[in-house]
Amino acid sequence: MLASKITYVAVASNDPETTCSIYEKYFELPRTDFNTPEGKVSLFSIGQSALAVVPLGHSLIDGDLKPGVHHIAFGLQDPEAASANFALKPTPAIGLDGCRSFAIDPSQTCGVRVRLTEPLALSAHMSGAIERIDHLGIASTDVAEDERVFANKLGFAVESRQTDMEINISIESFTSDKYGVVYHTQPPKPIGGLRVTFITIGDLELEFLANFDPSQGAHIEHGQSGSTKQDQGAITRFVQSRGRGLHHIAIKARDINDTLQKMSKAGFQMIDQIGRPGSRRALIGFPHPKSTGGILMHLVQRD
Repeated sequence: MLASKITYVAVASNDPETTCSIYEKYFELPRTDFNTPEGKVSLFSIGQSALAVVPLGHSLIDGDLKPGVHHIAFGLQDPEAASANFALKPTPAIGLDGCRSFAIDPSQTCGVRVRLTEPLALSAHMSGAIERIDHLGIASTDVAEDERVFANKLGFAVESRQTDMEINISIESFTSDKYGVVYHTQPPKPIGGLRVTFITIGDLELEFLANFDPSQGAHIEHGQSGSTKQDQGAITRFVQSRGRGLHHIAIKARDINDTLQKMSKAGFQMIDQIGRPGSRRALIGFPHPKSTGGILMHLVQRD
């Protein structure tokens, strides 16, 4: 196994002040500032991991100017030796607090940006309104390949596999003044679907999502609450525009409706006002990325 947990998840924000405010004020996460050559970067402890809020254009995210979930980092005593697991040898760079950091070529990790870094002085945080990162959503085209790399090669455990489907069922009715009413149910028609694999790393999962039927395209209805068809469209569109890679972050809340309502009352633009059914018997709810620094994030509540 490459490592027992993810040390931090780097999110690239187009409004770091707002993103930090959400994590600190509404998620009640402890904050630690780390030095970089371009100034301090704030990390927020969450479960066994942390969230690093990085401004666009920063060297820690390779100067990227697009907001979103950027990379995951593993803290290792000898990251250079661990990088030998990969055919394309990474070049070392200076990361947080002067630690050496090695960026793995994403082609070797199914599009997921991975950093191997020297250990950071971070403490776990298990209490408060937020429990931990539930999962990191990854836009994929082939969940079988994802499993081969992250489970078979890197040694992480498969938590579960599932298929998400949205189905329309049409009912015809035949109404007669002599023969009464006859109903006929048409065969179910799939209108959206995803193939999903969850792989556990520490106290969170990587959620790989691939379009179940590429012929259905990337249909999204903006301003509407989410659905499987919408999710399929979002994943498909992401792959078309950016390729495979980290897509969203899911935060495990103790009371999803309370947290969503607090954010809504504070003026944050919301996609969901209350939790709705999601995978793994969860309730999920999304604030709008425009309110989170451009980072696609949702809350999760489940046993």
